Amino acid sequence: MNILGIESSCDETSAAVLCDGQVCSNVISSQRCHAAFGGVVPELASREHERLIVSITDDAVTEANITKNELDVIAATAGPGLIGAVMVGLCFAQGMAYALGLPFIPVNHIEAHIFSPFINEGAGHHSPDNSFISLTVSGGHTLLSVVAQDLSYEVIGRTLDDAAGEAFDKTGKMLGLPYPAGPVIDKLAEQGDPAFHKFPRALTSQSQTSKSYLNNFDFSFSGLKTSVLTWLQKQTPEFRELHLPDIAASIQWAIVSVLVEKTISAAQSRGIKSVAIAGGVSANSGLRKAMQDACNKNGITLYLPGKIYSTDNAAMIATLAAVKLSRGMKAERCYNVAPYASFAAGAHRKA
Repeated sequence: MNILGIESSCDETSAAVLCDGQVCSNVISSQRCHAAFGGVVPELASREHERLIVSITDDAVTEANITKNELDVIAATAGPGLIGAVMVGLCFAQGMAYALGLPFIPVNHIEAHIFSPFINEGAGHHSPDNSFISLTVSGGHTLLSVVAQDLSYEVIGRTLDDAAGEAFDKTGKMLGLPYPAGPVIDKLAEQGDPAFHKFPRALTSQSQTSKSYLNNFDFSFSGLKTSVLTWLQKQTPEFRELHLPDIAASIQWAIVSVLVEKTISAAQSRGIKSVAIAGGVSANSGLRKAMQDACNKNGITLYLPGKIYSTDNAAMIATLAAVKLSRGMKAERCYNVAPYASFAAGAHRKA
């Protein structure tokens, strides 16, 4: 079976082809037009998707060494995301499916991240066999989920305010770093001291005087942003420039340590021995190393998709469509388009 996946939820235009369960192509174009604005401009994102969607799809099909007539299924992101951006990819994919007489599968973007450990990259690929804890971290989402063996899942924690990726980007802006600031902070942190300054960690063992943080898997990063801002305002420009790597490392560790503590705590509380990380922030090298070290220490297996599959990509869309089809799902004529995440803590869902 050849499945074409299309992703356009934010500022990446992506198309991928899955051939008998294995990724044969995964073409991604990241939009650069937003850098001057310090964040994604929805209207510009939609226009860029319109400009690129046809050529990106053609490239994906060509790279997979098939023709469009050899496709069996087409899938696309149906949200959550920027509604204009989502609609560009969704309408294109639906129109293409109709023209080719193919079934169409709408895919939830966040669910696709959750199930990205199942992306088959070829030789040596391993995916979870049993239940696992999924940490989904990006610019717009921070979620902890328990994924059962039947691939149903329960959201047990989410951010109460800002997402982890947003915390990276907003604190990076305070430091005068270019957008997106997350990768820049990651690079700087490699040369810095994470213990240079201790920024607050909300809802963790390091922030509570009682044990009320136990079994609380929610996140909060707004206080961190405020703390970084007020601390930086007390420092001279010369001090900030001199210690930029140390400041970046301290900010990164304040975010990473919370993500790791919550994830490991969730796995231990549920007696689960597998953890997976997904979403754009999962490409952060500091998070990957800290999570791997914590999993090794606690006898937990860590599943990490390749960095190219951590950020928004169409391979995860095609993969979740394949998972849905393997479970007997039929093509849908009517479905909801979600402009925002509708995941609630404690909610049970089927992929």
